[in-house]
Amino acid sequence: MVSGAKQTRLYNKAKKFIPSGVNSPVRAFKAVGGTPVFVMRGKGPFIWDEDKKRYLDFCCSWGPLLFGHAPDALLKRLRSEISKGTSFGVTTRKEVDLAERICSFFPSVEKVRLVSSGTEAVMSAVRLARGFTGRQKILKIDGGYHGHVDSLLVKAGSGLTTFGIADSAGVPPGLAKQTISVPFNDEAALERVFKREGRNIAAMILEPVPANMGVVLPADGYLKHARLITKKYGAVLIFDEVITGFRVAKGGAQDYFGVRPDLTCLGKVLGGGFPLAAFGGKRQIMNYLAPSGPVYQAGTLSGNPVAVSAALWMLTELDKRDPWERLNHRAENFIKRLRAVISVEGYPYQLNSIRSMFTLFFCPVPVTDFASAKKSDTRRFSRFFHLVRKEGVYLAPSQFEANFISTAHSERHLETALKVFRKALKKA
Repeated sequence: MVSGAKQTRLYNKAKKFIPSGVNSPVRAFKAVGGTPVFVMRGKGPFIWDEDKKRYLDFCCSWGPLLFGHAPDALLKRLRSEISKGTSFGVTTRKEVDLAERICSFFPSVEKVRLVSSGTEAVMSAVRLARGFTGRQKILKIDGGYHGHVDSLLVKAGSGLTTFGIADSAGVPPGLAKQTISVPFNDEAALERVFKREGRNIAAMILEPVPANMGVVLPADGYLKHARLITKKYGAVLIFDEVITGFRVAKGGAQDYFGVRPDLTCLGKVLGGGFPLAAFGGKRQIMNYLAPSGPVYQAGTLSGNPVAVSAALWMLTELDKRDPWERLNHRAENFIKRLRAVISVEGYPYQLNSIRSMFTLFFCPVPVTDFASAKKSDTRRFSRFFHLVRKEGVYLAPSQFEANFISTAHSERHLETALKVFRKALKKA
């Protein structure tokens, strides 16, 4: 396994002062083993670790870096903005400008509120749905991850549904019991749950393209069915587009698949690498937020001027450069060639992708939900991860995560990655 002397020393020091040595669990490499990477800097499609080893980066900070690391134009903008102040705790004109831009990108979003993380966006959207409907229960999908929100940290269960089993210590059983989990892509399961619990369900929340069990595509008609059944029973449909928003399409996965939710959670690409997220949706629901409504939500750093400036730059660039066609063409060509390698060699692996997002599952069966994703050979993935890392390619350090291609990944970079992948697959 790849490691460097400086990385190892840093990790040992980190474990003395930080739980497990990391500030977010997946960074600890528990899923793949070995010493985690400590990144020193990033530029374009590359990152460099503390031992000065360079990697072609497909993690891209878990998705937000659509234009790669540290774009020069963004850095120039931020140098100017930081000189004006770093935080005010009061409203700025830029917040209004950003809210207007978000609404223009997402037709389903009539009003929007800014927050600092995807978890905060989801937490707020769930509370708002409960306040708006006067109901308590939340429906999610097996394997669906929506940040570390107490009521959504519920284990994916086998069978039709799983009620109230917390996936983390510290979650009160009574709160966990308010969450129902169903298999993804199973319309019949949705019908059964809503028939039994429909009048108690405040909201159904899902990623339209799950990316936290690895990339899993919705079956034809599944999202439209979710839209119809939530409307029938008066439940709020929440799309968690923290990852897919602005990446799958200009208006997110809801634009790509033609399904409008009631509420949308956004993050990642929106902040351009800064801690910024948002939730928004129908006017009549959003008006339930304090101070005009009874649902309380607040944040001192919500709408932070530096993060908002980064977001305004990002959305302006997206409008100006319209990068999706070229990026998706390049990404899909890479995916096509990688799929051909898997097919020709007869590997029992699955390559799931949508636009510039992909996951290579070390799995013998098609991955269509969490149950099939869990059939993956995680030990083989671990070997593959370290083999490509040794050759200077960095992937998300978990079988059950998405990888991302940015506009900074050139054809030459992707050709290099393809050669590394082909070599590693023979040894994994």
